[in-house]
Amino acid sequence: MTKYPLRDRVAVVAAVLGPPLVALLLVPFRDSLSHTNAALVLVVVVVAVAAGGNRVAGALTAVSAAVWFDFFLTRPYQSLGVDAADDAETVVLLLAVGLVVSQLGARARRLEVVVVTGAADLARIHDTAELARSTTSADVVVTHVKGQLTELLQLRDCRFEYGSLLGHPPRLEQDGQVSAGRRRWDVDQRGWPRGEIELRAVGNGHYQGRFMLTPATGTAPPLQARLVAVILADQAGAALDTAGPEPRP
Repeated sequence: MTKYPLRDRVAVVAAVLGPPLVALLLVPFRDSLSHTNAALVLVVVVVAVAAGGNRVAGALTAVSAAVWFDFFLTRPYQSLGVDAADDAETVVLLLAVGLVVSQLGARARRLEVVVVTGAADLARIHDTAELARSTTSADVVVTHVKGQLTELLQLRDCRFEYGSLLGHPPRLEQDGQVSAGRRRWDVDQRGWPRGEIELRAVGNGHYQGRFMLTPATGTAPPLQARLVAVILADQAGAALDTAGPEPRP
């Protein structure tokens, strides 16, 4: 098992190779094709990579697209210098638009579950967000999410651990897959692995703790449900990052 899913690794390769290849294909047309249209073609490449990969791949594609647009399609050619002010503005706009679009594309990938899981899961996410906004106690949000996870994933039990990681239990990852040791565990075919499964709660990039999931016997929640669970855990993590946990007795 590698640290990143194959989909993300392929996206990073596409981020590195895609923009220069597309820019090279546009070279024969650079005298007849407006720079605005050429930039739009490269924005399409950014969108395609971001939708298939993650934020890192999308941002890398945006930077790469701006660099290779400048190198191949603006005068002086085969140089990172820009003669015309309009061309310099186009390069800057390409970079800015590419970065924004890449983040939206990656977010769409992460939240694609919201489109297909219907009103029940949308309500879970909405209700948790509303609770996080209306309460000053992050522990209230954690307790609410524990209940949501228990129902959503058909768990026998769910508890939350604050602080440092202990042990190496199977983990529900950010992409909805489960890892056990150094291998991916096929939940759809094999059900949950034995014992507790950890689901980490991260807020603004900071680890806050983990939900410890105890599945009911014979259950195998679909990928969509597991992705919603990840979103709920992140909402709890964000609440903890903002307010901090209440003092433990």
